[in-house]
Amino acid sequence: MIATLPFLENRFETFNTLCFDGALPPVPLKLGRAVRSLGSCTYKKRKHLFGRTEYYGFAIRISTRFDLPENELEDVILHEMIHYEILVNQRQDTSAHGRLFRARMKEINNRFDRHITVSHRAASLQPLMATDTVPVWRVVALVQLKDGRTGIKVLPNNERRLKAYRRGMKLSGQVSSVDFYLTADPWFSRFPKSSALNIFFPSDPDFTTHFNESERLQLS
Repeated sequence: MIATLPFLENRFETFNTLCFDGALPPVPLKLGRAVRSLGSCTYKKRKHLFGRTEYYGFAIRISTRFDLPENELEDVILHEMIHYEILVNQRQDTSAHGRLFRARMKEINNRFDRHITVSHRAASLQPLMATDTVPVWRVVALVQLKDGRTGIKVLPNNERRLKAYRRGMKLSGQVSSVDFYLTADPWFSRFPKSSALNIFFPSDPDFTTHFNESERLQLS
């Protein structure tokens, strides 16, 4: 079956009660079109005094590009819920699928006869499509020029630099708007990341579709 939002919402509620004692807070549940991963638990993080890291802004996304048996799709959802449980409790694992993740996965598999795996490996998928990859998040500026052109710029994830870039571009007199987005779409990896006051104009006329699964950042 292909994931739907009602199915995702129903299974999150069911598994939260059954496997997580109802302890997981509500979280945005979203559908995506990723081709390199079946699901992801996304988040933001910020540093506090004395080096403490806080995780926040969580969301669980499930790709609709895969037609899976229902039990395998459920295991994908559970996989992402384990990530969410670790992060929402502000715990630091040894790696993306480290000691905490593997212990919780083993516990749920044994207790509830599930088949959650580290790699989201599904027998019905080609090996390339079955690989669970950690998303690489980028901040991308979508720049609208007064002459009607639209460009992009990949920037460091630093609020001060983002504001400086927006200010500098508007001072040029040629830019009408600068909006910032957080995205894990690998398409943006082809563009260099810097704070330089320049813009790239992709040759693909439909390149703005790569912002469809991104989150718009609100800067003061």
